Order: sequence, then structure tokens, then C-alpha cells
Amino acid sequence: MKRFEKDLLLDSFISHLRVERGLSENTIRAYSGDLGRLLSFLEKKRLSPASVTRENLETYVATIKRSLSPRSTARNLSAVRMFFRFLVTEGIIDQSPARFLDTPKLPRRLPDILSPKEVDLLLSQPDPRDPLGLRDKAMLELLYATGLRVSELVGLQVHQANLEAGYVRTMGKGSKERMVPMGTKAAESLREYLKDGRGKLLKGKRSRKLFLNSRGKPLSRQGLWKIIKKYGRMAGIRKEIRPHLLRHSFASHLLEGGADLRAVQLMLGHADITTTQIYTHVTREHLRRIHERHHPRP
Repeated sequence: MKRFEKDLLLDSFISHLRVERGLSENTIRAYSGDLGRLLSFLEKKRLSPASVTRENLETYVATIKRSLSPRSTARNLSAVRMFFRFLVTEGIIDQSPARFLDTPKLPRRLPDILSPKEVDLLLSQPDPRDPLGLRDKAMLELLYATGLRVSELVGLQVHQANLEAGYVRTMGKGSKERMVPMGTKAAESLREYLKDGRGKLLKGKRSRKLFLNSRGKPLSRQGLWKIIKKYGRMAGIRKEIRPHLLRHSFASHLLEGGADLRAVQLMLGHADITTTQIYTHVTREHLRRIHERHHPRP
């Protein structure tokens, strides 16, 4: 396959992911890298995508397994399957050679969560006496109150937060809109930020985005992650601070408190309830540890 043909095919597929499938930019970047790896493999074998067989793909999978983790291999295979389905849709091939490929079994990895006490410690760290502290307090409270993804939070616009009704409207994966209650504490923190913090960060500029950096520009995902890690260190939390730590804690604490699994699924924006069910495993593991710690005959 010639270089320009390879680039053209990759561009067409990425456009399909963005426009037709509505995938997030992070997923598109990951799939783009995965597909680039496949096309380079085919180039070395002097194969075109239209002539690929299942046996060719099995050789490819055996090759990437040597350098990729099972999780990365599974994601790579997901991109490969999607790519060949795209070729079928475009009429380039009749059947996908990837349809019978085996996906590596992944160990179920339970997400890390904070205890309610650790959440309180984390949320108490921002200093509300300056605009950045007001912003950070509002962001942390909103993350824990709603379970929003980091990308969803930094993408919020001012009009998407309804303080009177007490909910935020967000656009999740696959461009699916959902409304999530925010609770009184998060609403109060957000009201304080809008009243005394956001205007000072704007410094006369204009922006539709709800959360801004110190220069009055939209806050990035990386910027928010650094903020959360900073407050985690300040709170003395020894667990690894990951971007979705408050999201995982939100879901687990709701289920521990007796919330309905379907309701949690809707608030998280999961398309499949099996994705939400992992938090029931977290809850059971939490109860097991409590039993072992406090029962006289564990």
C-alpha cells in the first residue's frame, strides 16, 4: 500500500469515527494509533486491507501481544474490528476477516475509590479566599456530586449548570446528553465560584466554558488532573490519584447507600449496565474488609 493511500484510508476511518460513530477525541486518538500499527504491519507484509485474511490478522495479533498489555491488545482488536466493519460499509470488502478473532480475556480490575472520610479531606483542601480556590472547590464538589467524567466537567458551559433546579446537563460518550443532579453542597460551591471567582479569572475576557484557568482560558483535562493530584497530596491521601477517582467513589458510595443500580447507570452515562455492575463488586469487597476488620471471628 502506498503511503498516500494509507494516509487517505486512515483519514477516512477517523472521519467515520468522529462523524458517524460520535466517539470522543481520546478514543479516536487511541484507535488512530492502533490502526496505524495495523497498516504498518500490512505494509511490511505487502498486503492491502482488501486482501487481508483471518490468518493474516491472527499473525498480527500474535505480534502485538509481545509488546502490548492484554488491555491494550483488546483495545487494538476493537479498533481493528471497527476498521474492517467500516470497509464493509464502504463496499471495499464483502465480509470482515476480523469478525471471528478471539479477544484476550482481561482480569476484572476493580477501580480504586476513596472512603467518605478521604473525600471530605480532599474537598476541604481548596482555599475559598481566592478565585482559583473557589474554582477548585466547585470542581471537586461537582465531580463527587455528579460522577461526571473529567472530560465532561472541563467541557461544561455556563448554561449547562442549572443552579435553581440543581442539575447539570452534559454531553457524554457518543454525543448522548444526560442530566445529573448536583446536590446542595455542589450547587452552593458553584454559586460562590460564579459570584466571586469566575469573573476575576476572566479578567474582562469572554468565555462560554464554566471552568477557566488562571489566564481566563478553558481549563484542560491535564490541568484538572494536576489540580486533583495536588489536593490529594495536601490531604495526605496515599492512594494513587487517578482522573476518575471521584467518579468511581461517587458510584460506589451511592450503591453502598442503597441506590438503585439502574439509576447509577443513568447518572454515569453508561450505555450498558454491565459496565456499572463493577461497582457492586467494589461494594461487596468493601463490606468484606469491614467484616474482617470488626468481626470477632473473621
